[in-house]
Amino acid sequence: MAPYHIRKYRESDRKWVVGLLSRGMAEHVPATFRQLLKLPRTLILLLGGPLALLLVSGSWLLVLVFSLSLFPALWFLARKPWNMFVDMTLHTDMSDITKSYLSERGSCFWVAESGEKVVGMVGALPVDDSTLREKQLQLFHLSVDTEHRRQGIAKALVRTVLQFARDQGYSEVVLDTSTIQLSAMALYESMGFQRTGQFFFCIWNRLVAVPIVHFIYHLPSAQAGCL
Repeated sequence: MAPYHIRKYRESDRKWVVGLLSRGMAEHVPATFRQLLKLPRTLILLLGGPLALLLVSGSWLLVLVFSLSLFPALWFLARKPWNMFVDMTLHTDMSDITKSYLSERGSCFWVAESGEKVVGMVGALPVDDSTLREKQLQLFHLSVDTEHRRQGIAKALVRTVLQFARDQGYSEVVLDTSTIQLSAMALYESMGFQRTGQFFFCIWNRLVAVPIVHFIYHLPSAQAGCL
């Protein structure tokens, strides 16, 4: 694989970044679908639904149609939270990355470039909460292209955020990821992030039983300029 380097985002990177976001979220659909199939309520629907329909209608054809329609419906349900997240993101912070991440001190967006292609990305924004006792930076949208994984790019991007946080005087770095993203959780924990709780991002996450896990990284404050 070609070597990579990490730099700040440029407007010419947008198509690469949007592609990374969309493909990265789509990767989680099969795992979500498999998890959905294992839920007790899904098993009851898959087994009890056809039986109840057969007892009521006496038609094997209706049972077959019902059974075959269940799987596309469950696949749609597995896709829904990820599609919603992409849509929401492209209409909020990533609708204008330069404005959201690069217009003010204390936030930034980086890409990992390899062979003139953007193969990784990560963003960071200050947490706007007056009730917080510590100054927090939130890590967003860590993603690495599938063909460039296992090269340390994700870890390098996280380290870039942590160094930026130190330089900007933040006390903590926080992030959210889902329980279905096992490799991401393993990466964060290996780098010293700690789980502090979990929640459901939306009703669709609750339906597919994929909670969001909140992580925090404590670091000493420092004062320095932007990378």
